[in-house]
This record gives sequence, structure tokens and C-alpha cells, in this order.
Amino acid sequence: MQSFRNFYLFKHLSDEKFARLEEISKIVDYKKGAILFFEGDEAKSLIVLIDGVLQVYKTDQKGNKVILHHFFPMDVIAEIVNFEHMRYPASAEFESDGKALIIDYDAFEKEFLKDPEVSFAFIKSLSKKIKYLENVIATNLMMNSTARVAKFICEHEHEMKKLKKSHIAADLNMTPETLSRILKKLATLGLIEKRKDEIIVLDKEGLETFYL
Repeated sequence: MQSFRNFYLFKHLSDEKFARLEEISKIVDYKKGAILFFEGDEAKSLIVLIDGVLQVYKTDQKGNKVILHHFFPMDVIAEIVNFEHMRYPASAEFESDGKALIIDYDAFEKEFLKDPEVSFAFIKSLSKKIKYLENVIATNLMMNSTARVAKFICEHEHEMKKLKKSHIAADLNMTPETLSRILKKLATLGLIEKRKDEIIVLDKEGLETFYL
């Protein structure tokens, strides 16, 4: 737990409070394909992704997955669900082996959210998620396919090794074939380089011209 001492939600805690946090928390290992939660489950825990890639998805009427977002360490998962005492509106599955910090939310809410600094950090985390949703809406409504791909690559440069092209396409609401054509175009322009399953950014400023 000491590795979380400087995590933004906990860095202002006294030693006594941090010791209490340890008492209401546990670190859980997950295998690839493990479900963190299903749509409709009651949210009883505040979850921090420590390791691995987590996909959040909904299932359509035909049973197909519709991927909404990917999370990477160190992300707080679905804290709005905790804050509003809702049930999970989507499901979450590990795309790789991973770990998560699982915190008893009832205890956290009663004992920690009364602290102004913790509460402010929690609100900032919620605000970050709202800004992400605004960004998704603006990207899908205002940008063409090439601009969306270029923006995604720039914003997720350090995670590109972890994401399969099919997952990127799902995040961008386009077919894998369309994504492949755009990646080929960007590579031809000398903006990126494709190495097997890896995408290397060669000219970030050039990519940014598509959407800035």
C-alpha cells in the first residue's frame, strides 16, 4: 500500500488516516478476461486500476460488445457510480493480466470524503471524466475519420503498444478496415511508422495539424 502514498487521492492523508485506508482496502490480482464488474451490479467498492488494461463496454441486443473506453494505470474506475450510489451502467473486463486496489466505499465516504483535500481531489477526478465525455462527443461530431485517428494516436502515444487495432477502431467508432486505411495514409505521409502491432509516432506536430 505504501506505493499509493503519493497517489492524488491519498497524498494529503496523515499517517494515521493512511493506516486506516489500508484497513479498508485490498489489492486483487486479475487474469486476462476476468470481469471486474457487470452492468447492473451494485457499486460497493472504489476501484483504482494498478496494472493492466481494462475495457468498459455495453452489450447490444445481438450480444455484441460495444467498447466505450479503455482504462490504464493509475485510473480511478467509475467513481461517479460510487458518488451517486448508482448501479454500474456498463461492464468492465481485463484485456490483460492486471491488478486493482479495492476500497470499501461506504467506509471511504464516511471517513475520508469529509476531508476537504480528499473531497476536492475526488471532485477533480469526476471533472476529468466529464471532460473526457465532452471530448468524445466533440471528436465524433466535429472531426472526420483521419482527424479522429490522429488525435487518438497523439493522446495515447504511450499506450499504443498495449492496444490492438480492433480495440482502437472500437473506441473510435469505425471499422478495423477504415482504421487500417487511415494508418497506411499516415505512414505514407511519414507521420507514423507501423512495426508489427506497434505504432510509432514520427511527427507529432504533423499529426496535430489534422485536428488543431
